[in-house]
Amino acid sequence: MKREDFVINQHATLSESLQLINNNKHGFVLGCEGSGKIVGIATDGDIRRKLLDGRTLQDELLTCLNEDFVWANETTSRETLLKCLDHRIRAIPVLDDHGGLVDIVTRENLPIQIEEPVYVRSRAPARISFGGGGSDITYYFSDNGGAVISATINLYSHATLKKRDDSRVRILSRDLNCSLEAENLNAALKSPGKFGLILAIVRLVSPTFGFDLYLNSDFPVGSGLGGSAVVTAAVLGCFNQFRQDKWNNYELAELAFQAERMNFDIAGGWQDQYATVFGGFNFMEFKMDQNLIHPLRIDPATLRELEECLIICDTNMPHDSGKIHKDQKTTILKSDGSQAVMKNVEMTYRLRNDLLRGRLLDFGRNLNSIWQLKRQFSNKITNPTLDEIYNYALENGAEGGKLMGAGGGGFFMFYVNPFNKYGLVEALESRGLGVRNFQFDNDGLQSWVVRATEKE
Repeated sequence: MKREDFVINQHATLSESLQLINNNKHGFVLGCEGSGKIVGIATDGDIRRKLLDGRTLQDELLTCLNEDFVWANETTSRETLLKCLDHRIRAIPVLDDHGGLVDIVTRENLPIQIEEPVYVRSRAPARISFGGGGSDITYYFSDNGGAVISATINLYSHATLKKRDDSRVRILSRDLNCSLEAENLNAALKSPGKFGLILAIVRLVSPTFGFDLYLNSDFPVGSGLGGSAVVTAAVLGCFNQFRQDKWNNYELAELAFQAERMNFDIAGGWQDQYATVFGGFNFMEFKMDQNLIHPLRIDPATLRELEECLIICDTNMPHDSGKIHKDQKTTILKSDGSQAVMKNVEMTYRLRNDLLRGRLLDFGRNLNSIWQLKRQFSNKITNPTLDEIYNYALENGAEGGKLMGAGGGGFFMFYVNPFNKYGLVEALESRGLGVRNFQFDNDGLQSWVVRATEKE
């Protein structure tokens, strides 16, 4: 609506005001001071009543103005405007900080909110694995089939992605304590620095826009909690929000595998990617024709009790899963190594049944059997220091446990009877092994869009 169709000086005549009302066909005018400040409103009904009371057409509009009128400013919510228009108010002037007219809102002229810039956040959960490790690797399950049980926990990798108006690429990571800035994606790919994995993901996605990407995790690098897959999933989750045809969970897990295993050439299996994307407690089956993720319907009381009976502790020894997996491949391809993985898979089915039937003590003790099998996959999985930690935990109340991930360091997980938990935690902490509290996560990869504010 044009300002000049509604605004008239408060000293204009009633005749001039009625002529403006007749022209704008909205039944009112806004009276203003010489500065342009709106001081009141007059409807055709207001003016005609004054004329009937003895006013003349040459009297000033000021004599008819209603100075106590409903108005809005530019921050007034649409909800408030809608309520006013639904309450027998025909028009609402929108005024700036100086009282000048910005717009007029009517039932026919209530614009929708202008589309604002957005940024995207995502988070992906870390996983703890219970059984079947080694069987989720293609060179094994291509002949034998694999099965794994894992669960995600409330330790996350967080990612924030913001589109830029130019082609520049800016990546900041608190985990790596460094940043990367480049004129465009091609320039970034030529000098990846510590961001080889992240840029492998970005190259796979091939965004057509510049961006700022911020990363941080709740757990240390080399923890054995599936960290590289978790970060990869979080980044993919952000980019997925800018797609019209969004990837589903299976596609996201497969893209994460492709970026990590093929583009960045980190050796390893498939379970981490599926675990962090799907979330929850899952029994996974791996075959050449397809991988299937089966959520386990575990009794809620059993899950709560299992949370109380499990602890994870940091060995303060980071590991390189890629090197361990390469060494492990040599062992598994031999007959003895393959047999150990097969037994591990058999134990995984037993673990599944223990969980579904609520036999938690059996579950905890079977973790010990699985750890003994896992040790046979490679001589890099454990060492005297790690063995000492494990045996020390058993001596102080643990029923069983295992190293997370490929091994070689990172986090241990132990199952302990609730009445022995306090003593075990004290014993581990007395040796400088940081015990972390956790709860199970059921959501998996989550990503969402946020409106960017002017401050950001």
